[in-house]
Order: sequence, then structure tokens, then C-alpha cells
Amino acid sequence: MTITLQVQGMTCGHCKAAVTNALQTLDGVSRVEVHLQEGTVDVDYDETKVSVEKLKEAIEEQGYNVK
Repeated sequence: MTITLQVQGMTCGHCKAAVTNALQTLDGVSRVEVHLQEGTVDVDYDETKVSVEKLKEAIEEQGYNVK
């Protein structure tokens, strides 16, 4: 599955790295692509291993808001 999440508060390379690392540590996530200009994150994941809620939680734990 692929999902695009709207993430508020990402402004720099550190933000991009924090979100990418948080998501890649989750079992079932195969690809993360952060788009700072658009404020979005594309995630390829296995829905049998990780839920959208877990993806959002991982981002929120880094201090960002997910719509």
C-alpha cells in the first residue's frame, strides 16, 4: 500500500531525516519519501504489518502534526 500523509511543521533537512528515520524503523515500511515544499510524506507499507495509525504516531512522536 502507498499513502500520502499531510505533515505540518517540517521545514528543513533535520525534519526530513527525523520523519524518515521514525517511519523506517517500523516493521512493514518499505519506502519513505518526504516532500518539504508540499508538506507531505509518501509511505509504502505492508498493511498486514503496520497500520496508518502507527505511521501517524511515529511522525507525531517526532513533534509534527499529521492531518
